[in-house]
Parts: sequence; structure tokens; C-alpha cells
Amino acid sequence: RWLTGDLESLGTDERVRPAPPPVIAGSHDPLLDWALLESNCGLALMGGGSLSGLKKFVAGEVLACAMHVLDSKTGQYNVQALFDAYDSKPPGDLVLVEWASRGQGLILAPGNPKKISGFADLAEKKASIVVRQPDAGSRVLFEHLINEAGFDAWDLNINDAPAKNETELGLAIKGRKADAGLGLAAVARQYGLDFIPLCQERFDILIRRRDYFEAPFQKLITLTRLDGFSMHAHEMGGYDISGRGTVHFNG
Repeated sequence: RWLTGDLESLGTDERVRPAPPPVIAGSHDPLLDWALLESNCGLALMGGGSLSGLKKFVAGEVLACAMHVLDSKTGQYNVQALFDAYDSKPPGDLVLVEWASRGQGLILAPGNPKKISGFADLAEKKASIVVRQPDAGSRVLFEHLINEAGFDAWDLNINDAPAKNETELGLAIKGRKADAGLGLAAVARQYGLDFIPLCQERFDILIRRRDYFEAPFQKLITLTRLDGFSMHAHEMGGYDISGRGTVHFNG
């Protein structure tokens, strides 16, 4: 870095960047959480939401970003958020790789005691709702779905304290701190909660092309090709991993 710190004399504007820490920031995903430990790849998962992780990635603070950000205009995931983060000019060395398709829906208390079948019931019955923090992809999806249903946040009884990750959302409903929340089918199954499926979403990992081929991330990718990974995804429920590894953006 010292030798190449001033490359202007060599006729280029490139700068040598310090290596980011071995961290995947962004959205929380139970399957990814398990895979990072199972693969022994040395990568850590830092939560905070898709958009928060994207900001950290753009700033060079993390190795990769896990994200599931819906573009309400096109119905597509993640690519538009990537372009927005770089003012429509993402660097040419980025790749957006599919991790899984995940089932999202309303998570409800066991037995669905309030007989909730959709957003209309949430509004009519004044059911308490736990939502994710504003930077989370699930919060973006929640706001899109209630708008589609003809509601806005003021029509609903939303708890003041947001859930910081999928697990926290599930536990809030299991502990009767809320009647409902938008979350993953896998979380509902894990905690024995009722679930009303609403949509499938694409969950991607954003990473620089060179880092993709380095040993830590390759260990993680290698795990996804094993039968044990497929079995675990099936056991968790709500995952479709048939598209894993598909590149949805290649700068």
C-alpha cells in the first residue's frame, strides 16, 4: 500500500483500498447464519438491515452485504437498491449472487386466536403489530404490502419498538408482545407460530468479484453445493434454494 499509495504518477486514478474485515453486513437470515458457522469460513454476520448493510459495503467497511430490497415499481429485488446506493454508477467489480428465495408472510400467535387472515383484519381488530427497523428489507416489503392492500401505517396498531432481526420478531410474537408481524416462514416454524404466506422474495449477497473467489467466501459457497445444505434448508421451511448461485448483477 505504501509503494502504490500515489498512483497518479503512473497515470491512473485508482487507489489501493485496505482489505475490509471478514464480515457480511445487512439482512439477517437464519439459513445464512447457520451456514457461516457450519462452513467454518471465518466470516461473521453483522445485522442491522439490508439498507444499513449496503451503506457499510459502499463505505468499504465490510466484505459483503446480504440484502432483500424490493423495488415497488418493478417488483424486482436488490438491483435498483444497488444502483441507488452508487448514484446509478456501481463499480464494475461487483456481483450480486442469489442466496435463496424466502417465504414471507404474516406470523401469528399459535392457533391464530384473533382469527387474522390479512391486513384488513389487522386494521379492523386493532391487532398489535411488530415491524422491523426502517433500514430492513422486511420493513420495505411491509410498507409495500400495506400500500397494496389500501392501508398506511396510521391505520395499524404498530408497536413502538421495532424488531432488530427475524429472530427478535418471532420471539416478540411468541412472548405475546405482539399479535402479528411480517416475517419468514422459517422463523414461524422454528417457534411453533402460525403463518399466512404472502410472497416469495429473493435474498442476495453483494460482494466484489475478487473477494468472491477468495477462500472465506468460497468455503461458504462450497457448503451450498452439499446435500446437507439442501436438507437443512428444507427442514427450516420456507426456503427455495433452486436458484442459489445465480448472478443477478455483474458489473
